[in-house]
Amino acid sequence: MKYRQIKWLILLLPTLTIALWEYVRHAFLLPYISMDMGNVLSPLLVFFVTLVFVRYLFSILEKMQEELRQEKEKKAALIEREKLARELHDGIAQSLFLLSVKMNKFGRKNKLEQDPDFIRMKQTLQHVHDDTRQAITNLKHSPSDSSESWTESIHLYVDDLTHTHLLDVNLDWRLSETTLSRKEKNELFACVKEAAMNVIKHAKTNKIWITATETAGGWICEITDFGTGFTSDSLKSGLGLQIMKDRAKDMNWDFSIERKQNQTIVSIKKGGYVNAAVSYFDCR
Repeated sequence: MKYRQIKWLILLLPTLTIALWEYVRHAFLLPYISMDMGNVLSPLLVFFVTLVFVRYLFSILEKMQEELRQEKEKKAALIEREKLARELHDGIAQSLFLLSVKMNKFGRKNKLEQDPDFIRMKQTLQHVHDDTRQAITNLKHSPSDSSESWTESIHLYVDDLTHTHLLDVNLDWRLSETTLSRKEKNELFACVKEAAMNVIKHAKTNKIWITATETAGGWICEITDFGTGFTSDSLKSGLGLQIMKDRAKDMNWDFSIERKQNQTIVSIKKGGYVNAAVSYFDCR
C-alpha cells in the first residue's frame, strides 16, 4: 500500500463509516433502534472502526516512515564513509607510499638492505600501509550493502587471507545467520579480522584455525594458531587485543586469550559456555 493511499484512507474511513451506518440505520434498523439509541451508537461505532482499522493504518505509516529514516541514515553514513575513504587515500595512503619509496632509496644508498633493524622498519611500514588500504576498502564497501550473506562474507574473507597473505586457514563456522543480530555479526566479524591480522603480523606462522559453534544459550568463536605466542608486555601494549577486548565488552561478551600446548587461543563467547581459559584482561 502506498503512502498517499494510506493518508486518504485515514482521512476518509471515519466519514465512510458514519455514512454507511446512517444509511443502514435509516433503511433497515429504524423500526428496531430508537433515534436516541442510534445517536449513541454512532460515535461508538466510529470509535471502534477507528480503533481497529485506523490504528493499523497508522502502524503501517509509522513503519514506512521508520524505513525511510533508516534509509536516510544509511545513505548519510555511506557518504561519510566514502568521504573518509577518499581522505585516507589522498592523504595517509599516498604519504605512506611516498615514505616507502624514500626508505627504499635510503636503504640502497646506504647499503642497509640486509640490516635487521632496517628490514623490521620496512616490514612495519608495509603493515601500516596494508592496514590503511584495508581500512579504505572496508569504508568503501559497507557490510549492510553487500548482497551476500554474513556467512558468505566470512568465507570470502578467508579466501582473501589464503590468496593475499598465503595463510593456511582452517575454517569451521557453524553459526547460523539468525543466531546473532546485525550489530553482533559486524562486531564479531571485526574481532575475527583483528585476530587474524595479529597472527599475520606477530605469530610467525602461516597456519590458523577459526571455529565458531553454537552452545546451550549462546555461542563461542575461537581463533587458534601455533605461532610464537605472547608475553606479558605484548599483552599490555597490544592495540589489536585491546580493540577486541573493548568490542567484546561493549557487546557484553566474554573475551579471553591463553597459551596452551604451544597454541595461542583467542576466545570470544556469549553465554551458555564455561571455558577453562582465564581472560588476561579480567585478571590484570
